[in-house]
Amino acid sequence: MFGTVSEEIEVNVPASKAWEVYSTVELTKMAAEGLPDIFEKIEVVKGDGGVGTVLKLTFLPGTQAFSSYTEKFTIVDDAKRVKEAEVVEGGFLDLGFNLYRFRFEILEHGENSCITKGTVEYDLKEEAAAANASVVAKIDASFLLNIMKV
Repeated sequence: MFGTVSEEIEVNVPASKAWEVYSTVELTKMAAEGLPDIFEKIEVVKGDGGVGTVLKLTFLPGTQAFSSYTEKFTIVDDAKRVKEAEVVEGGFLDLGFNLYRFRFEILEHGENSCITKGTVEYDLKEEAAAANASVVAKIDASFLLNIMKV
């Protein structure tokens, strides 16, 4: 079962300034500080924010269907202002997902504003779909939207 959801918001900063945050691990730090009711901690396991950077996200009890997962940055494209990360361990993979990918895009929208777009792509094994129907029903871009608002 393949799915994708997206959300976008307008931000009152130039695209270049927004990308300065999104293209580095600074967004990670801001998410951990700005969403203390979701994250217990976010650790940079390896890397400096570029391709290959690995993060471990640990959630507060009861906020997710799992306690943590590890993700890896697979794309950081400065020219297109696109960043992608995939879950590589734990979390969604333990629930039967073959793929769980996040994508952030910064789109020009005037001289002093931009559009930040967050997308989730996932692929769930058919045999795991029924057991995880409640998790799938909750997959939306609101998590990404919360991070984009931080």
